[in-house]
Amino acid sequence: MAKQENRFEKVYVQKDGVGCAVEIWVDKVTGVNYVYHRDGYSGGLTVMLDADGKPVVSKVQQ
Repeated sequence: MAKQENRFEKVYVQKDGVGCAVEIWVDKVTGVNYVYHRDGYSGGLTVMLDADGKPVVSKVQQ
């Protein structure tokens, strides 16, 4: 079986204490940015939106 390339790339990490962090992940296929926040045993992931309410999209390298 061929090695599968990772679709998502972590581009930013901000740690705020023990077990608490904010990360930004980019989908390398679509360029859509996601923000992930974790604090202790809980966490959440959501699409990042710009001021107009549209998804933040990064340029994708081919």
